[in-house]
Amino acid sequence: MRPPTDCMLCPLCSGRTNIVLPSGDLSSGIAFVGEAPGESEDLQGRPFVGRSGKILDKMMAEEGLDRSRVIITNTVKCRPPKNRDPTKEEMAACRKFLDSELSQCRIVIGLGKSACRDILGYEGRMGEIANKRISVVIGGKETVFIPTYHPAACIYSKEARAGLRETIRAAREELEAGH
Repeated sequence: MRPPTDCMLCPLCSGRTNIVLPSGDLSSGIAFVGEAPGESEDLQGRPFVGRSGKILDKMMAEEGLDRSRVIITNTVKCRPPKNRDPTKEEMAACRKFLDSELSQCRIVIGLGKSACRDILGYEGRMGEIANKRISVVIGGKETVFIPTYHPAACIYSKEARAGLRETIRAAREELEAGH
């Protein structure tokens, strides 16, 4: 299920250029979920193509995982004003689209606090849950959820870089194993 091109389920519709839909292999069973599109994503209509996307692409390439082999998406499909975090109401408006995207996944990787808040309801520090496999129900099906750091956090934090790299490596290994 995808949002209609004229989606008006929340106020984010008023400032968007494009609805940003998932990219990659929608049948891979592994998804990376960020919080929301930024300016570059809004302009191009593709997730993770700006600065954070370049960091994610570089780390994926270094770990031998091509982004075209997994699903890349966001909790909300339209850019929040001034790149603020999406609200609970905005995430709830897009949740049925996110659940549809993730319904066939065996592993969902939450990139950053907003994705973890939306999928887990978690409000604490990332360091306490990063790279721990947690069972969640998505679309009525039990799924492995791995919270990790957002690529933007990797700019300033060695801990975040190491954590995201570990998660990317685990995703590649799962993809290669074909569980």
